[in-house]
Amino acid sequence: MYIVIIGAGSIGSNLIDLAVNDGNDVVVIESDEKRANEIASQYDCLVLNADANKNGTLRDADIDRADAVITTTNIDAVNIMAMLLAQEHDVPNLVSVVHDPENLPVFEKIGVTLIENPQRLIADYLYHSVRYPGVSDFIDLDDDTELVELTVDEDAPMSGQLLQAANEAGILPEGCLVVALKRGAEIRAPKGNTTIQAGDQVTVFTDDVALADAVAAFTGAQS
Repeated sequence: MYIVIIGAGSIGSNLIDLAVNDGNDVVVIESDEKRANEIASQYDCLVLNADANKNGTLRDADIDRADAVITTTNIDAVNIMAMLLAQEHDVPNLVSVVHDPENLPVFEKIGVTLIENPQRLIADYLYHSVRYPGVSDFIDLDDDTELVELTVDEDAPMSGQLLQAANEAGILPEGCLVVALKRGAEIRAPKGNTTIQAGDQVTVFTDDVALADAVAAFTGAQS
């Protein structure tokens, strides 16, 4: 993919690392000269020390070739303007971080894929790591439900249990659904006759009310 990344701060630099190392053709636009030079010396990509909110800069970035433009600056106004300019060049994928929820309607009107309030996402992740130490990853689906990834502990109540039997016996909390199971290199969609084994990585859909009980069922950890 040909990806234009605007902003090389803490979010942008991690994104640049992922995109370049995955073999993408990456162009970075960074207004801070020192930061631009650091990225240029570290990564095999074109770095433009320029203002992304100017059409000339986007033309220098060969914007008409871009499969995606991603804005990561900490100023929503800059991100909005960059998205508007990229839209004028018919870039198919527009992605931006959004810091102020009040600006969400503007981004949505443009048709941007949103990463809302990255600082809040980091805070949520840190909180979950402390509150539910058995959770290796999670995704908030809305205010009340989420997907959590858990590794089954040998002494956990769900270890050695058939899913259907665990549901009937109430071992698996009401409001929880096991949507995926990874055992070794194999990923499968679990069924009622699937036996949960120690070491399995399970992805569980759960509401917030049942989250603590779901973590305890698969890991034995009490929050």
